[in-house]
Amino acid sequence: QVQLVESGGGLVQAGASLRLSCAASGRTFSWYAIAWFRQAPGKEREFVAGINSGGGRTYYADSVKGRFTISRDNAKDTAYLQMNSLKPEDTAIYYCAGQYSPIAVATAPTWYNSWGQGTQVTVSS
Repeated sequence: QVQLVESGGGLVQAGASLRLSCAASGRTFSWYAIAWFRQAPGKEREFVAGINSGGGRTYYADSVKGRFTISRDNAKDTAYLQMNSLKPEDTAIYYCAGQYSPIAVATAPTWYNSWGQGTQVTVSS
């Protein structure tokens, strides 16, 4: 399994931007599909965005489409989540997840076998 470490969370006001990073180690990062999930208090973990191993295909939850952008730099073993126009409802712990997959990307958290520890994002109104 690849080891994943998130960073970049914080407290911001509504309308601001944040960029989360997911640094990988331990396996060949470029073989892994990567996704971002989030979990707010009292709610289930939900898919936010995903990217295939090569970076050519991306997927987004409807709630973040047009505001968030997922990307990756396989040379740096790092994935990113650029979050713009943040809203209070974006407040959650954000997790990076990975699964060895040359082609597919999934939205179900159970598909992924590598997880980071999470980073808190808080958006005030």
